[in-house]
Amino acid sequence: MQKYAFFSYFCSSNFKLTMDKNTIIGLIIIFGLVMGFSFYNNSKVQKENELKKQELVENQNNEIQKDSTLTDTVPSANTQPSAAPVAEVNLSQKSSHFFFEDNQINNDYFVETNVAKYTFSRKGGYIKRVELKNIYRYTPKGAPKQPLVLFDEEQNKMSIELQLNDQRMVQTENLYFSSAQEDTLFVNGSKQQQLSLKLYPLKPALDANTPPSIDSNSYVEYLYTFSADDYRFGYRIQFVNMSPYLYANRSYSLEWNSSLHNVEKNYEYERNLTTVYYMDNIDEVSHLSEKSSEKKEFSTPIKWVSYKQQFFTAVMISDSGTFTAGTMEVKEPEKNELLKLKDCTAEMDFEVSGIDNAYYDISLYFGPNQYKLLNKYDLNLERQVPLGWSFLLHWINRLAVIPIFNWLETYGISYGIIILILTIILKLVLLPVAYKTYLSSARMRVLKPEIEEITARYPKPDDAMKKQQATMTLYKKAGINPMSGCLPMLLQMPILIAFFRFFPAAYELRQQPFLWAEDLSTYDSILDLGFNIPFYGDHVSLFTLLMTIATLIYTWLNNKLMAPGGASDQQKMMKIMMYIMPVLFLGMFNSFSSALTYYYLLVNLITFLQMWIFRMAIDEKKVREKIKLNMTKPIKKSKWQLKLEEMQKQQQQLQKQKK
Repeated sequence: MQKYAFFSYFCSSNFKLTMDKNTIIGLIIIFGLVMGFSFYNNSKVQKENELKKQELVENQNNEIQKDSTLTDTVPSANTQPSAAPVAEVNLSQKSSHFFFEDNQINNDYFVETNVAKYTFSRKGGYIKRVELKNIYRYTPKGAPKQPLVLFDEEQNKMSIELQLNDQRMVQTENLYFSSAQEDTLFVNGSKQQQLSLKLYPLKPALDANTPPSIDSNSYVEYLYTFSADDYRFGYRIQFVNMSPYLYANRSYSLEWNSSLHNVEKNYEYERNLTTVYYMDNIDEVSHLSEKSSEKKEFSTPIKWVSYKQQFFTAVMISDSGTFTAGTMEVKEPEKNELLKLKDCTAEMDFEVSGIDNAYYDISLYFGPNQYKLLNKYDLNLERQVPLGWSFLLHWINRLAVIPIFNWLETYGISYGIIILILTIILKLVLLPVAYKTYLSSARMRVLKPEIEEITARYPKPDDAMKKQQATMTLYKKAGINPMSGCLPMLLQMPILIAFFRFFPAAYELRQQPFLWAEDLSTYDSILDLGFNIPFYGDHVSLFTLLMTIATLIYTWLNNKLMAPGGASDQQKMMKIMMYIMPVLFLGMFNSFSSALTYYYLLVNLITFLQMWIFRMAIDEKKVREKIKLNMTKPIKKSKWQLKLEEMQKQQQQLQKQKK
């Protein structure tokens, strides 16, 4: 009963803060001290790190330019390929006592599709570099565009542990693969193309005078299969006639290590969204911690594992069923590694039926973390896009927001206009809810004289229950349900929160300009301060500033419209808190996606228009006349109300007995 009374009173316009003035001021002071101390501690470190970060960015850009120069030396798609080279073998150059190293100068293999450029290491046979085509990393305004490289050189490694017949263990990352194909493979058209990398063993020497020779009938093969327009490509691990050389394990372990680096404007935000995702054999998608280092061991099957950044993801998928077990780990970067997001590791176990004629199929995806792109694979990969922490929020975005957003995209209009149209559609859908909320508040307003009379009748704190009971009786006579103003708000909250999750996660908004915002996926800085303000940042986001101003104006209008005459000290403190909240949001949202703050600005502006229309449409004099008419009618008490009154009487008797 008390919970219901408090909730109903909260939903009415006459809600009063139960804390006194001193308590509120104390909480504000404590909050200020905690925040001030926290940011004072961090400000010194941040100033030192800014210079280091700038130096690292310059060094990284120089490295990218070097890589671009090297890439330009690779034949283009229009260049006529030369005859396939024959792999010459120098058996005196051995990387181990078992596998040989060829002596070709070029140590890498290159594959170029319509969507990406891949580099495969001759040593290890794994993919060591991925550059996405027509997609660029963040560069400051005025700087030349830099290609988006997900990882390069030593940032990514894959290796399988093999056991030789003499019980020695070798890692494939230390062994050399060769290919009879061209070093550069161009994939275009509708036909799939393959890159075959093979690891050949050496036959044992018959005697001391006979040199070892290659066994060309036995090999471990990495077979990569590409389509021209797909970020996903096949990766088959195949064993052929290897029983004379390898111990026939049923289970093997594929280790994947990757260091992910910053490619977006807001490093801190990108780092906090980077972690390891995975899906088990019952299609449940989970992830390791985004805020700290974490390691997990799994004895249950895993379908796929991914290293997910803010807008890009690298996924390893088992196409031959599931990985039988595995270990996953995500590590926070060291303090001096300012451009590193996370170090990610996965060790996935897989089984093959033999080593003479057996294979295991995997596929790899290196590309955008885009909902509609990942959804087409029907593997729940789209669950990496953070659309909401609850089932309801996820489905609102999945079934309503994203389809409408993608439909508006087809018209080729600016994404800023798309957000405007989407906001208008949302407000139209919620128009009946907004109207009912405003009508409920109008009914409460016309009862202010009666409410104030009840307040004057029961001024003592000990009479709070009597005052509440009298208020509920007044509402009943007037035909007003105090919950009617609150329930519509609760109904629209999931939709509003769903939008809050959607805009920062929408890949489509990445590097899309609108008005003064260069990139709707990150903050719209119109002024870089050159110093850090605690709880605010080192820049001024105009959309956030306008959103805050609009929220303050809305709060002022709402208080002016709703507040009764002769407000108490508690109600005045409540008003002050309502003005403080938008100022706090100014700091919280200053580094958020400009698409989100632009959306909240639009919501406030459209709400202003709605309030004006409702005020013109609703005649409060007629509302009061109708309420007076309802108050003349006899009250028919429900069973619930009779029970409520009985409980109130019992509580009053208990209070008297205590006295």
